[in-house]
Amino acid sequence: MIKRNKYGNRKVEVDGHKFDSKLEARYYSELKLLKKAGEIKDFSLQPKFELQPNYKRGNKTIRKITYSADFRVEHIDGEIEIIDIKGHITKEFALKRKVLEYKYDMTLTVLCFSRQEGWYEI
Repeated sequence: MIKRNKYGNRKVEVDGHKFDSKLEARYYSELKLLKKAGEIKDFSLQPKFELQPNYKRGNKTIRKITYSADFRVEHIDGEIEIIDIKGHITKEFALKRKVLEYKYDMTLTVLCFSRQEGWYEI
């Protein structure tokens, strides 16, 4: 039986890294080529951001809220780009994106792929 995540995507492993979808694995492979060609300086997987710390309400501890993007890309000019690969935008993701962009004063690049257009921003 093929394991799929809650959105119907099949998990994929490349170079010992596990990806939530074939699209994420494809983008990872493309980033490796861009780095090898000297078109980007470096990249990393799954950068994590704290959106809200733990806090106490009465006797109850409320857990922190975190967001893990798919990639952190360092461009040749030193610019840092945070990238997430999505098939579609969920309400939960849209909210986390707003909090991330506000708290960290950054733009999150969200990419999708189609055979006709290639990678495009959503």
